[in-house]
Amino acid sequence: MRAVVQRVARASVSVDGEIVGAIGPGLLAFVGALAGDGNLDAAFIAHKLASLRIFHDEAGKMNRSVTDVGGGILVVSQFTLAAETTSGTRPSFTAALPPNQAELLLAELVALLKAQGLTVASGRFGAVMSVELVNQGPVTIILDSRAKKHK
Repeated sequence: MRAVVQRVARASVSVDGEIVGAIGPGLLAFVGALAGDGNLDAAFIAHKLASLRIFHDEAGKMNRSVTDVGGGILVVSQFTLAAETTSGTRPSFTAALPPNQAELLLAELVALLKAQGLTVASGRFGAVMSVELVNQGPVTIILDSRAKKHK
C-alpha cells in the first residue's frame, strides 16, 4: 500500500457536492492498494498513520503523533498512487489491486484505525471525489508498506 499523508488543520471530501467525510486537525491520507497487498500492508499503514510523530510538542519539535494530539484521520482511496510512469506519458495502472479487493483492504485499514480509538472519516470508494484541505506546515509524508522489512 502507498499513502501520501498530509498534516492538516482540517480536511473534507465530498461526492456530488455532499460532504461524505470531514475532520478537524489531524491527517489526510490518500491511500492506494497495489497488486499483492494484503492485511499486513493495511496493518503497517494503520500503525504508521497512528504513530507517525509529525505534530509539534510544547518545544515546537515534531515529536507527537495524531494519537497523542487527539486528531482525526481522513482516509481517501486513490488508485492513481499505483501509477507506473517509467515509460511514455500516459500512466499505467496495472499495478493497482483490483477494485473489489482494494475496497475491502481500504475498509480494513479504516477498521484498524478505528480499533485504535482514533476518529476516522473516509471518502467513498470508486467515486469521483472533491477534497478540500488546509495543509499545516506544509507537512507531507509518503508511506509505502513495501519498504518495510519483515522480521
